[in-house]
Amino acid sequence: MLWRHLFGYLPLNIAQAVVGFGGIFLLTRLLTPEQFGVYSLVFSATTILHSLCFTWIEAAIARSYARAEADKELADLLATAYHYLVIGTIIVAVLGVTIIVALPFSNELKTVLGYGLGAVLLRSFLVMTLEARKAAREVTRYSVIEFFNIVAGFGLGITLILTTDLRAAGPFAGLALAAAIALAFDLPKMLARAKGGTPSFEKLKTFFSYGMPISLSLILSYVLSAGDRFVISAMMGNASVGIYAAGYGTANRGLDVLFIWAGMAAGPLLIAALELGNREKAREMAAKAFSIMAFLTFPAATGIALVATPLANIMVGPGYREGAAAIMPWIAMAGLMNGITTYYLLNAFTLSRRTGVMALITAVPAVLNIALNILLLPSMGLMGAVAATIIAYSLGMVMTTVIGRKHFPLPLPILVAAKTGLACAAMALAVVALPISEELPDLVKLIIMASTGAVVYAIMALILNLVDCRKVLMEKLARQPELQAEPEQ
Repeated sequence: MLWRHLFGYLPLNIAQAVVGFGGIFLLTRLLTPEQFGVYSLVFSATTILHSLCFTWIEAAIARSYARAEADKELADLLATAYHYLVIGTIIVAVLGVTIIVALPFSNELKTVLGYGLGAVLLRSFLVMTLEARKAAREVTRYSVIEFFNIVAGFGLGITLILTTDLRAAGPFAGLALAAAIALAFDLPKMLARAKGGTPSFEKLKTFFSYGMPISLSLILSYVLSAGDRFVISAMMGNASVGIYAAGYGTANRGLDVLFIWAGMAAGPLLIAALELGNREKAREMAAKAFSIMAFLTFPAATGIALVATPLANIMVGPGYREGAAAIMPWIAMAGLMNGITTYYLLNAFTLSRRTGVMALITAVPAVLNIALNILLLPSMGLMGAVAATIIAYSLGMVMTTVIGRKHFPLPLPILVAAKTGLACAAMALAVVALPISEELPDLVKLIIMASTGAVVYAIMALILNLVDCRKVLMEKLARQPELQAEPEQ
C-alpha cells in the first residue's frame, strides 16, 4: 500500500521539484539579489504566519479524520474546522492589513507583504481542503488539485513578473490567483461533507490543544531553517540574503521534495493504523518509510554535494553563483539531518499525541541557531550561517531521537542507514575519480557526474538489496514472460 501511495503522489512531487528548481533558475535571473532577498524574507514571514494561525487546525484534521469517519462524526469535524477558518481569516486579514499600513516600511516592501498576506488567506482554505483529502487517502484527487495549484501558481507568478511592475510581489500574486481557481472547483465538494454538521467549541478546543504545539514546533523548525535569513538581513543586507537563499534553495529544495513525498504517502497510513488499534503495524510502516526516505534522500544529498559548482553555475544567476556554490555541499548535509528529524523522528510525538513536548524540543536548536548566527556572521560571513545551521540541526536530531523514543519507540534502522551510506560512499568515490576536464561546459560536467553517480548507486543498491529492490526487480522480470505469452485477442 505504501508503494501504491508513493506512486500516486509521484506526478505531484515531480511538479514540486520542477517548480522549485525552475523558480530558483528564473527568479535569480529576473530579480536582483536584493529583490530576491526581499522575496525570501516575505516568504519566510508568511510561512510563519500560516503556521501560527492555520496549521494547528490542519494538523488536527489530519490526525482526527480517520477516527471521525469511523465514528460517523465527519460532518461535525469539518463543520467545526471551516467555521473557525472563516472567522480566523477575517481576524488575520484585519490585523495583517493594519500592521502592514502602520509599520514604517517602504512602499515596495508593503506591496510584497500585502500580496503575501493575500496568498496566505486564500491558501488557508485550500490547504485545509487538501489536508482533508489526504487524510481520506484520496490520493488522485489530492494530487490533481495540488498539481494544478503548484504549476499554475508558478506560471502566473513568472508571468506577472514579466508583464507588470510587481517584481518580488509577483510570485505571491500568482500563488493567490492559483489558490482561488483551485478553491472554486474543490471547496464546494468538501463543504458538502460538512453539510448537516454542527460546529463545536469543545471540539475546537481539542483541536487547539493537539494542533497548536505542532504549529509552534513547525514555526520553530522554520526559524531553525530560515530564521538566519532575518539575522543576515540585519547584519549583512538583503542582497546577502538573496545569495544565501539561492544556494540554500538549490541544495535543499530537491531533498525537501523527496522527504515530503515519502512523508505524504506514509503519514496518513501511520495514523490510520494507529487509530484503528494496530501499534505494531504503525511501527512496521514507519520502518518502511525510513528505508524509502534513506533510499531517496541519501544519494540526493551526496550528489548535490558532489556537483555543487556546475549545478550552481547552471541553476542561479551570475550574481549569485560563487556564494551559492560555496554553501551548497554543507546545506545538503544539513537538509538531510533536518529531513530525517522532521519527517521521521518527530512522528514519535504526533503518533503519541505528545505535541507539547515536540514544541519544547524544537525550541532549543531554533534558539541556538539564531544565537550562533549572531556570534558567527561577523567573522565568517555566510559560512557562519551554514556552521550555525549544522550545529543546531545536529543537536535537534539527537534530542528528538532520545526523547521521542520515550513516547513512541519508532524503529531506528541503523543497518539500513549504514548500507545506504555505503552505497553513497561508492557513488562519491566513482564521481570524484572521474577525469573531467575543466574546459567542459557545466551542463556536460553535470550530466557526466550525475549519470555516473546514478549508475554506481543503482548497482550498489542491487548488491546491498536496498528497499528489497532485488525482489521487486525479480518480480518485474518474472511477469514479462507471462505478458508475452498472453494469446492475441
